[in-house]
Amino acid sequence: MEKIIKHQFYFPHPTEMVWEYLTKPELMELWLMKNDFKPVAGLDFQFRTDPEPKLDFDGIFYCRVLDVVPFERLSYSWTGGPGKGEISFDSVVVWTLQPKDKGTELFLEHSGFSKNENLDMYNALNHGWEGKFPKINNLLNTTEHGHTKS
Repeated sequence: MEKIIKHQFYFPHPTEMVWEYLTKPELMELWLMKNDFKPVAGLDFQFRTDPEPKLDFDGIFYCRVLDVVPFERLSYSWTGGPGKGEISFDSVVVWTLQPKDKGTELFLEHSGFSKNENLDMYNALNHGWEGKFPKINNLLNTTEHGHTKS
């Protein structure tokens, strides 16, 4: 049975500001990881982080932008595997943004964890994603459109 990561978080900030943290590579790096992302459907990109030998993970997530609806929805494939270059898991990340109460409700769905060998990666990512929302919120609280508030 496939496991799916689902989280939601309310940001007391406009949707456009939250969207920037999901789509600008320099802002994504502040809360997620180094990347060469651009919000262009069909674009291949990578997220890079430290290798995790206990997860047999080389530190590179290979991704492709699947869908971009500015300020509403963003999805990309999220694959990775061991340092040998084998892809051992193949998943999809979907972000959905909805204006709510003068802020933004952000929904994350990360699906594709159907193999037993992906259970450790599922657990690591599920926990990891949970910690990312407060990081984005803190960044939004201290910046306004990429500039530090005075």
